[in-house]
Formats: sequence, structure tokens, C-alpha cells
Amino acid sequence: MMTRLSQLAPPFSMRNLCVTLAGAAAIVACGGNGSATEPTPVSLALEKIGAYEGGALGAAEITAYDAASKRLFVVNGANGTVDVLDLSTPAAPVKIGTIDVSALGASVNSVAVHDGLVALAIQAPAKTDPGVVAFYNAATLQRTASVQVGALPDMLTFTPDGLRVIVANEGEPNSYNQVDSVDPEGSVSVITVNRGGTPTVATAHFRAFNGQEDALRAQGIRIYGPNASAAQDLEPEYITVSADGSTAYVTLQENNAVAIVDIARATVSAIKPLGYKDHSLAGMGMDVSDEDGGSNTNSGTPAIKIAPVRVKGMYLPDAIASYTSGGKTYLVTANEGDARADWPGFNEETRVRAFCSAGLDPSVFADAANQILDSNLGRLRITSTPSGGSTGKNASGQCSELYSFGGRSFSIWDASTVSRVYDSGDQIEQRTQALANANFNASHDNNTLDGRSTAKGPEPEGVVLGSFGSKTFAFVGLERIGGVMVYDITNPAAASFVTYLNTRSGLTGDRGPEGLALIPAAKSPNGKPLLIVGNEVSGSTTVMQINLGY
Repeated sequence: MMTRLSQLAPPFSMRNLCVTLAGAAAIVACGGNGSATEPTPVSLALEKIGAYEGGALGAAEITAYDAASKRLFVVNGANGTVDVLDLSTPAAPVKIGTIDVSALGASVNSVAVHDGLVALAIQAPAKTDPGVVAFYNAATLQRTASVQVGALPDMLTFTPDGLRVIVANEGEPNSYNQVDSVDPEGSVSVITVNRGGTPTVATAHFRAFNGQEDALRAQGIRIYGPNASAAQDLEPEYITVSADGSTAYVTLQENNAVAIVDIARATVSAIKPLGYKDHSLAGMGMDVSDEDGGSNTNSGTPAIKIAPVRVKGMYLPDAIASYTSGGKTYLVTANEGDARADWPGFNEETRVRAFCSAGLDPSVFADAANQILDSNLGRLRITSTPSGGSTGKNASGQCSELYSFGGRSFSIWDASTVSRVYDSGDQIEQRTQALANANFNASHDNNTLDGRSTAKGPEPEGVVLGSFGSKTFAFVGLERIGGVMVYDITNPAAASFVTYLNTRSGLTGDRGPEGLALIPAAKSPNGKPLLIVGNEVSGSTTVMQINLGY
């Protein structure tokens, strides 16, 4: 589900990564040239060296960089425009222009750049109407072409060769079961750029899955919007493209699945369910309450209590990236989580104590009578609409299964099967419990201890990948608590924590990282690899230098 401010009223996590600047697969040339001759670092650290203060909530969302002009393009959700920053001095970005899309639509949701060509995803004034992708010259800011795509284009990315742009058309409804309800179909547009000519559009639809809703649910794919067909219910969110440009992997966030798209044929070849994270396992726990300072009570106080719980986590990823290791392609997802709760007529989000009014099934939950209380599981937000047609309750109405939103983690998946090979477990919460600059599980708009524990915790949203020598790293943006966490993912099955930088200070500083973009050293204005972070809540665009030690 897209939650950027650019959607909420007319006035994007990371749309581009590494040298391909396309969320693409094989990570090459991200540090220097990604070749075998590039030295492999023994250490990596992040350093904030500059920022541009947009001065308004939503003023910095998704960013993309053009190396030739040394310009950074920043989606400004507050104004529905794109700010153009001169990044020739990374420590002091300067705004030099604006791209106004009011003649084409309501606002910009995403931006991508390839060799001087800027692509913008623009939503219609009525989000259920078809949107537009417009192309601009990065140096002159002149529009060169525009084409119509599906409803609510959320994210877009170039293929590695720059010949095509792939667009995730989310197709959100405006409401359910209302007189004016409209639920457009989700789709993926494949635009052949034709530089200097007229772009053409082909559309990968989900209509072939209509009539298969029950089979999809049985596989674990969430099809649950009231009266929605599969094509209406499947909502593309984010895209990564294989190294050869032949395949797109698209997160279907609310559906807890990934779609695989044949780019040349513009067809959806498969939909793969992601399954569930077992939070009862050691190392997979979470803090589920903001009242866990008490014992077996409904009136406890905030405390830090990260522990295994008998809950299944729906990954519901936002951003996705990909890379190759040992000749195989792997997907990396930021498991943000999302609930359909933003429009009239349907709200799947509830709390354990409210949903399980008859209690928890004692044959499943040890100490069920106490576990239902708010200091334990009672305050946790869960779905009232589990997958597969299950109610999550036994014949007596007691809850036998609990499904929470998001994994509070990032995961690595084998792209050939979309089976999980790694999950960061509870490490993100463990590593953010003793920050000097923010309270544990505080949100991006407050500094309240335990404020997000009952929901989605740190809420990993964005992820980009970078390669330096023989190592590949994942940079994961944490939307709520803030900051960027870095992992060495060279060995997909044994990823390891490297570093974490959080540049908020309580209710000030950089808050709400939405999009991440990595600028490789070879394309960087200062010759050093840079990480650009668009912070939606603070409206700041942060420039982080990636300092490598050898």
C-alpha cells in the first residue's frame, strides 16, 4: 500500500540503485567498478556529509541522480512536484529548479533516471483513473514525451540497458461497498522508451487469474478485498529487474506475494506467495505491547520486551532489490507490512483482545487467559482477514492463529522459487533498543517509547544494494525509528550486520526515510560512493558518504 503524502491530497522506498540505477539484479560497479580488480573493503561506515532541508512534511520522498548533470531529482510530496538539486558539492546541495506536473496529473509518486533521461510516475487527480509516465531531459528539464499507464502508478524503474521503463500500477480502490466505490485493476506497464521518438506501452495484466481466487488463497496469496476479482485485488508496489533485463520481480504488498513478469512479452508468468514468519522461534521475536511494563494486566506501562510470541508475521514487503551470488539471483525485501485500513467500507486492522473476544485457544496458546491481556498479546495489531478463507478461530470462536503486519525485518529469497533463505529476525529491534537519540520503537512523528511496538515496530521500508570488490551490502531504511541499517549479504544464507546510522534527534533531525538511492563512486560528484535518503516526515534530503576501509 502506498502511504506517501503525495497520495493523500494533491498539493516514492530508493527507486534507483547502483550503477544500473534501476533496482536491477546483478550488483556491479556500485563502489568503483564492481570488477574483480576492485579492492574489497574490510570495513564500511556511513557518514552524513550534507542535506537539503525541504522545510515541509512530505518535501522529500523518492530520489534519483543524473551523473552527467550532477543533478538530484527529489519527489516533493508536499507540492506534488519534483525538486531539482545541484549535487556537484554533496555537502551543500542547492535547489536549482522544479518540475511541475500539474498539466499531466495530481502529483508525482516516483522518479527514475538513466543517462540523462528522467522518468516520472504521475497519478491522476482521481487516483482510480489511469496515470501518466512523463519523460524529461535531465539537463534542460524539458518534457520530451508522456504516455498513459494504469491506475495509480506507484513506482517505476529503468531496465539495466535503459531501453524500457517498468511501472507498478497499484490500482488502489477509493473505497469498498460504497455508492461511489471504484476498484481499478492492478497492472505492470512496460514502456519502450524510444529515445528521440514516441514511447510505446504494453501492459502486463492480472486478468488471467480471475476465476482462480480460491486457488490463489489456498496457496497463501491474500485475495480479500470485498467483492474484488484477482485483477482488482492484486496491487503491484515495487519492482526490481534481473541483470539481463528479461524479468521483473514485483512486490504485491497487501497480497503478501511477488509477481514475476516476462518483460519482452509484457505478461505475468507467475505469482508466488511469501508465506509467514514464525515469531515463536528463537531470534524471531518482537516487542508486541506498549503496556508490557506490567505483568498480566490491561493497564501496564511502556517497556522494552523483545521475545518470541506465538504470532505469524505477514511479510507484506514494500521495496525489493536483487543481486547475483554464486551464479544465482536473489531477491531482497524490506518487510514493512501494510493493512487495508485507509478508505471507507473495509478495515482489516484490529487488535488481538478485540478480535479474540472469546479468548485464545488454550490448546494452541500456553497461559491463554493471561496472553490475551494488553501487557502480553492483547494490544498487538493483527488482521481480521487471514488468508486462505480461514477465520483464525476454532469452533468455539477462540483465536487459534494470529497474523501480524510485516516482519520487522528484511529477507533474502531465492528468485527461482521465491523461497526464503535468510531473515534478519528480531535483530533490527534488538539493535535499536538503546539509541541515544530516540526512544525504542518511537514513530517518525513522536518520540514515544514503545509507540510502534503494537504495530509494525521499526518498519523497514526501503532497500538498495551496493557492491564493493567481492562484497555486496544491503542498505535498509527504517521508516519509523529512522536511519539506515547496513548488512553484508555476500553470502545470502548468512547475512551479517555491519553498521547503523540514525540522524534524527528526538522530534527533530531526519525522520521518516522513504526512499534510498545509491550513487557509485564512479558516478559520484566527489569520487566517493554516496547514499541519498529522502526523509518524508522531516522533508529533508540527506547525503550520506559511504566510507570504506581497506
